[in-house]
Amino acid sequence: MPKAKVFGLSAVTAAVMMAFAMPALAQVKELHVMDAGGQWGDAVAKCIDEPLLKKKGIKVVTETPGGYAKMAAQAKSGVINNVATDGSTSELARMAAEGLLEEIDWGAINPMPMFDEAKNKYGFGSSYYSTIMAWRKGVPAPSNWVEFFDTEKFPGKRALPDYPDYVLPFAAMADGMTPEEISKGIDLDRAFKTLKRVKKDTIWWQAGAQPPQLLASGEVAMTSVYNGRIDTANKNEKKNFGMVWDGALFTLDSWVILKGSPNKDAAYKFLDFAGKAENQAKLSENIAYGTSNKGATALLQPAVLKDLPTAPDNIKNAVEINVAFWLENIDRLTERFNKWAAK
Repeated sequence: MPKAKVFGLSAVTAAVMMAFAMPALAQVKELHVMDAGGQWGDAVAKCIDEPLLKKKGIKVVTETPGGYAKMAAQAKSGVINNVATDGSTSELARMAAEGLLEEIDWGAINPMPMFDEAKNKYGFGSSYYSTIMAWRKGVPAPSNWVEFFDTEKFPGKRALPDYPDYVLPFAAMADGMTPEEISKGIDLDRAFKTLKRVKKDTIWWQAGAQPPQLLASGEVAMTSVYNGRIDTANKNEKKNFGMVWDGALFTLDSWVILKGSPNKDAAYKFLDFAGKAENQAKLSENIAYGTSNKGATALLQPAVLKDLPTAPDNIKNAVEINVAFWLENIDRLTERFNKWAAK
């Protein structure tokens, strides 16, 4: 069973919620929403948006990228262009603490059975994914984060995310911290000591599409990467990159409704639809992300299940982050990280 975890992405699926956040649904022909895009967006477009257009005559028009800044700006200004979207656990926690989210009326959805942590007071779990390590065949293969950050025994450029909440946990593990220890907080001095050691050998990525591209071009020997991205590169593009799940950063994304969004009752109709097992199973068949609906696993073939971040072998050594720690410290950690990176 998935454990409650941390950070992550905005998704196209939120787009359809706007269809139900407006009166006279049958008259709505076009929706403007925030969308992280990429392969997750492609999967949602195929499994959710296209059926929506076919059945309801509603076209989804996306705006990219999404994320906390855009969601918060809308909620704070009261000008909500995108009625609802999804976000990572850290974004959910931050926005809830700032009073920018509506509480979820679970009685209006009744999406059972769901994993417990997917039923948040302010969020409806949409998907699970992991940030893992991957390496290019032909180079010495790392098996854990200690080896990943060892440039002497495992030479070559690394690629790492340009986000402190996605890189500091890995750097701390490279200095010996365990996933259990990291779940209580991170020793920042140990993490930055690791980063300092590999700084000249690091290429920083900001978009999920970059890590597979950097591996394919030979610019880096290894990288951290979203599991769905590397899985798609291997299966669809025949890249044959190595993957390591040990110490993965396991993430739950959730649908959230911005404070002041109109017609919430109609939005819940979509949440009920999006949470159904058969719809979530289709998404997992198109990209290797886990479902929040327990019943979806029964609809998936073993070949699909084994590659999901929720598979027992893939989640057993995953990293659990204390969200309260990041909520309390994200501003100062971001400032410290940015100053360090600028030196």
